[in-house]
Parts: sequence; structure tokens; C-alpha cells
Amino acid sequence: MKKSFLLLATIVCSFGYYAQTVEEIISTYHQTIGGTKWDGIAGMKMNANVDQGGMKIPVEVVMLKDGRMYTEITLMGNTMIMQAYDGSTVWTTNFMSMEAEKAPADETENTKRAAKEFPNALINYKSLGYTPTLLGTETIDGTVCHKIKLDKKTILAEGKEVPSFEYYYIDTENNVPILTETEIQSGEMKGKTSQTKYSDYQEVDGVIVAFSNTSGIKDGMTQTIQFDKITLNPKIDESKFLFPKK
Repeated sequence: MKKSFLLLATIVCSFGYYAQTVEEIISTYHQTIGGTKWDGIAGMKMNANVDQGGMKIPVEVVMLKDGRMYTEITLMGNTMIMQAYDGSTVWTTNFMSMEAEKAPADETENTKRAAKEFPNALINYKSLGYTPTLLGTETIDGTVCHKIKLDKKTILAEGKEVPSFEYYYIDTENNVPILTETEIQSGEMKGKTSQTKYSDYQEVDGVIVAFSNTSGIKDGMTQTIQFDKITLNPKIDESKFLFPKK
């Protein structure tokens, strides 16, 4: 009788584990990184020194809850905006002419559609109208992860509306993403998989943030950014978002 009870308990516990829903996994992840504390965060500033051929390049990335963002670099004494979004226009700096250039219409529209994803799309999937699906588990670099497909709203690719989705791989033990993937829909890399790996999670003012991001093409070239400092609700120069007037 005792053995039968222990066997039944084991089956129930095992069933409970495997019956974990995608909503529960996302909720646990949200709580792990700070939960409702994120509601009071209007933006982040991340600073790094990227090693490029033995040369240290200071990088500053600012992302705001309203979707505005910029990436600023300092190269050979010149500080410039590499990419920015001011709420209506996505723009970059042409490194040859050093002139500001507006991004293609598709890129600007897609940036607008993703503007409310801060701190990421998975955390805000309900308010965004996205649909998460649990695809089981998968081992990434020796770590067992929940694999979640997040179906988002369509995006523009080569002037056409196309499906948009991301894959999140969430560490089953530590409850944080270690990898995200998405299929590139246009350009020379169309059809390839874009990846970002996350590591070195640290606490900043009560929330958990990845201090190391490695981005690139699956099975191809990658670039790692190790952030030295991350500041929440930073004071910023609003003019850095704006497309320069000639």
C-alpha cells in the first residue's frame, strides 16, 4: 500500500511538472527578473566598450518604454549616432558621408509596430495581442530550456505583410532566456536565422538584466557586447533621438 502511494505521488508530481503551461513559464520568468518593478521603469541606458580589432569603441544604447531608442558610438574621437528612432523616424549615420539618413519605409513601420515591446515582447505578450506556444524543451549549449514560439503581428517585408514570430529559449533552472531567434524576412540574409544569446544576468535596482549579449546569424559571424554599466530611468539628451535638421 505504501509503495503504491509513493508511486502515485511520483506520477502526480511528474504530471504536474510536464503540465506546466506557457503562461506559467512566462509568469515565472517575469517574476524572476523583477515582476511589477518593471512597471516603474521608463527606460534603460547601457554602456559598453566594444573591442574591435584591438581598438576599444565606447557604445551607449538607450531604450525607452515608449519605443524610442538610439545607439551612440565614439570612433577615433568622433561621437555619432549609429541608429535611432524618435517615435516617427528611424535613421542612421552614413559612415562614408557622415550624414544622417532615413531608414527604408518598411523598417520604420516595423519599428513603430514593435514600439511597445519594452523590456521585451514575451513579457508584454498579452497587452500586445501576441500568442505564445510552448514547443517543449530543447538543450542549448548544455542548458535545458523551455522553447516558446511567440506569434506576433505581421510585419512589412519588401512591401508585403508577412508573418512575424520569435523563439525564446528559457533556462528551466534559472527561469531566464538564454537565446532568442527570429527568421530574417528581407535583404541579403533573407531566410537565415538571426540569434541573440544572453548571459551574465545581474541585479540593477531590484530587476535582473543580462549584461552580455551575443548577436549574429546562426552558424555564422557574431558580435558580443559586454555592458559595463546599465542605468534605469536615466537622464537623457532628448535631441539624440531626433533626425538632424539640415
